Amino acid sequence: MAESVPSTADSSSTASVQIVYTERPQDEEPEAYHIRTLASVLGSEDAAKEALLYSYKAAASGFSAKLTPQQVEQISKLPGVLQVVPSKKLQLHTGPGIGRLH
Repeated sequence: MAESVPSTADSSSTASVQIVYTERPQDEEPEAYHIRTLASVLGSEDAAKEALLYSYKAAASGFSAKLTPQQVEQISKLPGVLQVVPSKKLQLHTGPGIGRLH
């Protein structure tokens, strides 16, 4: 998972990686549905394909993409979009004896 993308622009236009959870599409391949959903905010299928980082299809339906705060607000309002959350890099913590093989 990635952190915010560095930019010389102000923070209101900085794109960062977001996880977009969607309803599971009924009559369409998940990745095609994710691209179509993203294209409705980004303006074109090419822009959507460029921004799309990963399509989640098994345990959850959704995708990760680089989006600005304004794009997050727009996509959050679309039918079929359940939730948009920032992607986070997590550090696993281990203590003595935890996670060690003997």
